[in-house]
Amino acid sequence: MKVRVLIEYDTEAKAYSATCPELPGCTSAGDTEKEALEGMREAIELYLEPKPLRAKKGTKTYEVEIA
Repeated sequence: MKVRVLIEYDTEAKAYSATCPELPGCTSAGDTEKEALEGMREAIELYLEPKPLRAKKGTKTYEVEIA
């Protein structure tokens, strides 16, 4: 799976911020572009990590891999 990451330099904070348009609220920051991108990779992994869920009896659960 590939997602877009936008990196911008914030002159006020003197740091780089990273956001992912496809994943609202998934953000990162760093002193360098590389740090911001590495943090974003980790943030995306955590954002997409499956959470425990409760399902009604008889509900089928599947996992779908996106190539």
